[in-house]
Formats: sequence, structure tokens, C-alpha cells
Amino acid sequence: MNETEREARTDLAAALRWAARYGLSEGVCNHFSLAVPGRDGHFLINPQGLHWSEVTPADLVVVDAHGRKVAGEHSVEPTAFFIHGAIHRGRRNAQCVMHTHMPFATTLTVIHGGRLEWVSQNALKFYGRVAYDEDYNGLALDEAEGSRMCAKFADADVLFLANHGVIVCGPTVASAFDDLYYLERACMLQVLAMGTGKSLRTVSDSVAQLTCRQMARESQQALLHLQALKRMLDREEPGWSRR
Repeated sequence: MNETEREARTDLAAALRWAARYGLSEGVCNHFSLAVPGRDGHFLINPQGLHWSEVTPADLVVVDAHGRKVAGEHSVEPTAFFIHGAIHRGRRNAQCVMHTHMPFATTLTVIHGGRLEWVSQNALKFYGRVAYDEDYNGLALDEAEGSRMCAKFADADVLFLANHGVIVCGPTVASAFDDLYYLERACMLQVLAMGTGKSLRTVSDSVAQLTCRQMARESQQALLHLQALKRMLDREEPGWSRR
């Protein structure tokens, strides 16, 4: 294992642990996956049965493009890669794929017409980057269902899955996790605002587009976010980065 892969493992483990801290995990379900640097067609994924809060870099499993285990101490949930594999194969920028049932984002998937509205600065980060899958077909138990979901992405980075959850993809762990965090914050603000019964204050398309471009220029923010989270883990959970 080279140093680049070690760093990739550390980043993915940190993202899993902080997703649990932020309340974005659900039991021992859902997965984060990452293309292994320098190993075409191979991916890191969190193993079956471990809570995200206890995953270390050494726990991550390597699978091939069809989800077959290549290396690792633990087993992989059989259904884990049907969604992730299709997206990794079908989208060039999907080096990292994060699928969660995080509560506020998922809330928007269980109401008719649920959409991320352009009503908060956090939401504007995602202007023009969101897609919706309106068809729930049960558990994703085959490659065809994963491919169907992938096709719904179009050119988006975020996919809301009807009655299910969300998928976020990006070129790095830092960028995908930053999006995942701020997506849930945006959905939380919207759901809380909807609960007041008052009308939402929607930002114009022109301002939303401008703000999204402004945020995109702050390219270092996602990396700085993840670096800060790793420093906090170093202080508060010694041994978390065991490789």
C-alpha cells in the first residue's frame, strides 16, 4: 500500500466517523466508497456490520468494479455496490460516492413534490447541481436498479431518491463530504422553515446562480473542513487512524 492509498483510507474513515457524529448515519447501513488511487477499477468501501463511528482506515475493504471483495479483513454487504458501482462506472467525476438516509434530506424525498428550494445560502451551493429520482422500486438488489439510478443523475452531483435517501458524488472525499454536510444543513433549514407554516423566501435564479459560482471559487474550503475534522479526531479519538 503506497502513501497515497493510506491518505485516501484515512480521509474516507474520517468522513464516515464525522458523518456519524453529525447524525447522518443510520444503524450500520449505507456506504461511502472511493476509487483507490492508482488502481483502476478498484474501490474502497466501508465493511458490513461496523458502525461508521468505529471504522478505521484498516477496516476499509477493497472491491472491484462489480463489488467483489479483493482485499480486507471484513466482509462486504452483498447489496453495497449495486448503487455505488453503477455511479463509479457511469460518471467520470464520481471518484467518491456517498449514500445516506440522513434525516432532513430524506424528509424531502417522502413528500409529494419535495425539492431543495433556493431559500438559504447553504442551499445555493447546490444550484444547478441537483437531480431527482421519482421512482422507488424497493431495495437496490441488482445492477439494473443501480444503473437506473445512475441515469437519473444527468449532470448533477446530488440525487434525491424518492422514499429513500440521497446520493452525493464528487472528485475527492473532501468535496463529497463537504457537499453532504451542507446539503443536510440546507434541508434542515428548509424543513424547519416549512414547519412554521410561513411562505418560503425564495432567492431569484440570477442571484442563486451567482452565489453558486462564488462558492465554487472557494475551492479550498472543503479540504480545510476535512483537515479540521481529522485534527479533532486526533485530539478526541486517539487511534482512530490506525492503518
